[in-house]
Amino acid sequence: MKKTLIAFAVAAAFASAASAASFKAGTYTATAPGIHGDVTVEVTFTADKLADIKVTKQSETVGIGSKAVELLPGRMVAAQSPAVDGVTGATITTEAIRKAVSDCVKQAGVDPANLVPLAVKKTGGQKTLETDMVVVGGGGSGMSATIRGRMNGMNVILVEKMPYIGGAAAISGGQVVAQGSKLQKAFGSTEDSPESMIKDFMANGHNLNDPAKISLYANNVGATIDWLHEKVGVKFIPNDLPFLAEYSHRRALEFEGGAKTMAQHLREVIAGNGAQVLYSTRVEKLLQDKDGRVIGVEATDDNGVKYTIKSKATLLTTGGFGNNKDMLVEPIKSTLYYGPVSSTGDGHRMAMELGAKTQLMQYGKRYPNGIEVAPGKAKSTIYANVGAFDQAGILVNIDGKRFVNEKASNRHILDPMLQNANGQGYVFMDQKSWEGFYKRLPETGVSHEDADKYLAQDGKTAPLFVKGATVEEVAAKAGINAAALKATVARYNGFVKAKKDADFDRPVQYMKAEISAEGPYYIVEQRPRFATTMGGLCTNDKLNVITKDGKLIPGLYVAGELVGGVMGDDSPAGANVGWALTSGRVAADAIKEAVAK
Repeated sequence: MKKTLIAFAVAAAFASAASAASFKAGTYTATAPGIHGDVTVEVTFTADKLADIKVTKQSETVGIGSKAVELLPGRMVAAQSPAVDGVTGATITTEAIRKAVSDCVKQAGVDPANLVPLAVKKTGGQKTLETDMVVVGGGGSGMSATIRGRMNGMNVILVEKMPYIGGAAAISGGQVVAQGSKLQKAFGSTEDSPESMIKDFMANGHNLNDPAKISLYANNVGATIDWLHEKVGVKFIPNDLPFLAEYSHRRALEFEGGAKTMAQHLREVIAGNGAQVLYSTRVEKLLQDKDGRVIGVEATDDNGVKYTIKSKATLLTTGGFGNNKDMLVEPIKSTLYYGPVSSTGDGHRMAMELGAKTQLMQYGKRYPNGIEVAPGKAKSTIYANVGAFDQAGILVNIDGKRFVNEKASNRHILDPMLQNANGQGYVFMDQKSWEGFYKRLPETGVSHEDADKYLAQDGKTAPLFVKGATVEEVAAKAGINAAALKATVARYNGFVKAKKDADFDRPVQYMKAEISAEGPYYIVEQRPRFATTMGGLCTNDKLNVITKDGKLIPGLYVAGELVGGVMGDDSPAGANVGWALTSGRVAADAIKEAVAK
């Protein structure tokens, strides 16, 4: 990549850069904080040129932050400046590399602001490709469909507008519905059934679910998990079927190494299975023949190359529209967003231009466990909360009172939280509870460095992380009623002694310890957050798109979050990534059957 970018730079531009800057020749190192720890760079200068950049230390998210590590050094050398466009979706890693390289530029005796980036010429041009199946979008459903399509013997082209694949699945919580799988039974949950899963999902989704789609999901997810495990090589944590309040049976497995490891494995499988992947390439239009059949797509990549991809079937797996305010309605529109930047509704728009029918477009999945890390943007503390509640952590409102069973489902925590005076809650923790919380923060992308920084802010800026030697001190910093909070602590400790939560029925197995009588104490904000949109396109059971007048759009299929109605108005734990992987496989099988006719 570096050599390619350098080749595009105009030779005269380097001469111009040489006249504009005079470096102290040598190699310099610098470090800046990334998303999971420090990022260290090593930059080499000649007297008149930025000659080389190496990232020598990093622990960024594989497949996302690591893509910035791969691409940015070459871009910066080609531009002779750290001020280049970042890698979309890897903002924190991008900024870390920029800061570290800028530090090295200063060490070499030059002000980075004086290094105006050189233009890198785009190649442009046109290409025409032909395939059996073109997959638009490389999230969980797109990766699943690509792998299944290749296993089915089809030629597959995967087109992704980001410089990496993985989508929302790569940053999910790491749990996946596995009802009916061999692993579920092997790990001890043998009484589950599609009927039970459908009942649980309907209850969680307020019976707004599309019955045909939730039935399709429930009757195919077990076989999908078996396929992923036995044929694709995805690994799961043995014997780990966590208690989840949304479910009447233990039916969620956890990926070994979390979602990021699962996604990286799928990337590696795709890299070796013969599928053609076009990165940084945006599909702009669906192509139709005179009879209305979708026969492929038009797309343009970041180098200005325009593609016409002719395909026997087109599968849209572009995800949701959570990052497109114009498509959202309240209360989702004003809820903190924590999903991928790529979720802008591209597939919805293109299909709707062809008359596709939609349903439940007003709904989005809200969680009760967000912190505001930037204006309008959230990160999750969902598993950190588990670490706190496994000790003596409790949820309180601004009045200092508990308002819910802390081990209830997300939905049953969110609803009463929204009724609080300020529409949010707070995790209150003693030292051991904080240690449990702190240990698990990185599982959802909040580094220990971030947590330390938030605590150091002492409640003066968002997100609210505060520490105090006494209940009164920590409550004052958080703006919570201290007297009521002290009474709440005493009442909760009484429940622990009695082994019965008389207020909210918190399960006794999660009430093993009293809240300590000695500080320090900690409080962390809890604000509603969302990433996943529930609404989308209507399809038949083959995931072939249906128009507003009930007809099929020949050749056009959809999978993943783009399919509307599966979850109703809410989704339970592990459901979204399970649906993505399942629907991708189902769609690929349906397309194989269709193109074989």
